Amino acid sequence: MVRIALVPVFGWALMQEGGDDVTWRLVAVVIFGVAAITDRLDGYLARKNDLVTDLGKILDPIADKVLIGTALVLLSVLGELWWWVTIAILVRELGITLMRMVILRYVVMPASRGGKLKTVLQSVAIPILLLPLDHLPAFVGWVGNLAMGAAFVVTIATGVDYALQGWRVVREHRAEQRLSGADGTETVRHGSQQP
Repeated sequence: MVRIALVPVFGWALMQEGGDDVTWRLVAVVIFGVAAITDRLDGYLARKNDLVTDLGKILDPIADKVLIGTALVLLSVLGELWWWVTIAILVRELGITLMRMVILRYVVMPASRGGKLKTVLQSVAIPILLLPLDHLPAFVGWVGNLAMGAAFVVTIATGVDYALQGWRVVREHRAEQRLSGADGTETVRHGSQQP
């Protein structure tokens, strides 16, 4: 996965000179952009060549989370993003990833449209915030903050939606287990039936 391989390179570039070097900040933006584009390209090629797999449905969001999570943490370290935003987003991402792994034995939950919108909004907001904003007009920072605000709202909303979907899947599976016996045959609730 190219995205995961680019994460340490991205982090190294961003943190050069304590994050104050304009050139290295721009390099970090380019690396982040390349990593985000490989995500779209991977998905397109997998769908076009009918190579979509359950493993890919799991690994793709994890690769997104590693890239986005690293960017958020480093932006907070640099003072460009409030820590509470970073922590809330990371808790949501970790929680949903763990939930997906738990319910994987019942069903694979692919990314929803809301989840994809969240990723797009984060992928717009983060590069703007990665820019050397001190050297750019103030409105650029405002656009970045507005985009991050929208990304934050969608991130939390989709987290709640995924959690409700996951709870529903687990409840349905448990109900099915109660209705069927250990060997998979259906149990009779109102007395025994004679053949």
